[in-house]
Amino acid sequence: MKRKQIDPETTKESAEDNLCRALLAMRGIGEMRSFLRDLCTPAELEALIDRWRVVPYLLNGMAYREIHERTGVSVTTVGRVARFLAEGNGGYRAAIEHHAVPSLRKRGRPAKTPARKTV
Repeated sequence: MKRKQIDPETTKESAEDNLCRALLAMRGIGEMRSFLRDLCTPAELEALIDRWRVVPYLLNGMAYREIHERTGVSVTTVGRVARFLAEGNGGYRAAIEHHAVPSLRKRGRPAKTPARKTV
């Protein structure tokens, strides 16, 4: 495995902040799609898409195995997303609040939201 070179001019946190700023600077889906395709390998982009794709199913309380059968996303990945929805840094929650997550509601029932863990 290639060993990472440490850039004395840029801390990991400021590099992460710079990436966040670049993501925020994108104007529209087309620009964001192009940026993500340039930034990520096809496998990395597919992993991001898979994670976001299972969110509506989890919000509707669907079982992990059923989500896997419908989407092809591994049960492990579904579990990881569920864990971060419940106990993560709030990123999924913020994205859900700012973005209309496609609804999978049936018969007019409201979507279930996994409970947040309180500390």
